[in-house]
Amino acid sequence: MFAPLQNDTFIRACLRQSTDHTPVWLMRQAGRYLPEYVATRAKAGSFMGLATNTDYATEVTLQPLARYKLDAAILFSDILTVPDAMGLGLSFAQGEGPRFASPVRDEAAVAALRVPDLDKLRYVFDAVTSIRRALNGRVPLIGFSGSPWTLACYMVEGKGSDDYRLVKSMLYSRPDLMHRMLQVNADAVAAYLNAQIEAGAQAVMIFDSWGGVLADGAFQAFSMAYTQQVLRQLKTEHNGQRIPRLVFTKGGGLWLEEMAGLDCEVLGLDWTVNLARARAQVGGAVDPLGMAPGKALQGNIDPNVLFAPPAQIVAEVDKVVQSFGKPHQGAGVGPTHIFNLGHGISQYTPPEHVSALVEAVHAASRRIRA
Repeated sequence: MFAPLQNDTFIRACLRQSTDHTPVWLMRQAGRYLPEYVATRAKAGSFMGLATNTDYATEVTLQPLARYKLDAAILFSDILTVPDAMGLGLSFAQGEGPRFASPVRDEAAVAALRVPDLDKLRYVFDAVTSIRRALNGRVPLIGFSGSPWTLACYMVEGKGSDDYRLVKSMLYSRPDLMHRMLQVNADAVAAYLNAQIEAGAQAVMIFDSWGGVLADGAFQAFSMAYTQQVLRQLKTEHNGQRIPRLVFTKGGGLWLEEMAGLDCEVLGLDWTVNLARARAQVGGAVDPLGMAPGKALQGNIDPNVLFAPPAQIVAEVDKVVQSFGKPHQGAGVGPTHIFNLGHGISQYTPPEHVSALVEAVHAASRRIRA
């Protein structure tokens, strides 16, 4: 049993219902830009030591909420926990990104892939439950996973990539192997997110971080189709509560109208997308009966705005709020906006600049409603 939700602004906006202000949370809001996070990570000894320890994961998830009036918390974890549980051997070297000890690069390695035993990911689900209890109903908790395509990129490359040469070579030369890997990933991601929901996540987000590197046509076949497979398997309700599903494809603005067909409630946008145009394309109509289809939109200020002086941050926030326009108000459903960055927050961001952003979002969004 969990405490009742006190601030449901984020959930309501996900469901295209009216709110008194635009909710705001930040991708990577618990991270290295916060000195308290750095101190906790030092105690944990490593990133994985932090992520696999229930108490530490709970502590760092709540740290940004102690500083800022954010409208949602997001589980502290990593998008690569699923392939790690498949046996690929995830590690994080200091100052480097993630690496896999056993990349998937040939037919035998692909054939050996299986949906992992979810008990290997018990530390994630224990953290979800612990965080939900610690929040005590303050704001909703978002669970997440990488998309099947994004996971496949890391699984084949073995680490981050500048040119995606290895994964794209497999895609074009052996599409059968790529489809096999993506099918396993889709089933694994769906099971993983459903387990997070059962553990206490009140919304779930799929990060298609590398979807935008694909060619037109390849994106639909190798990324969007498998994201749709995940979405169709996800719980949409748990313990009598709706569970919103969010999809963020970095670089995906080109395919926004096609993504409107995804079986989700929210589409995330990077900073290259015009919010007013996106609202017109996929935001849907106002319907007092709550039946009209459409997507809530999330995003999309450039994270580098946070390096500007606070006065400029306030001005840029106002531009984003004005670009979306006045959200739906009243009964039923209509176009709604969740304020976020167009990608994750930089580790070099001054913490006080985040305060300026959060306060500006709440102030500007209340003004536009008035």
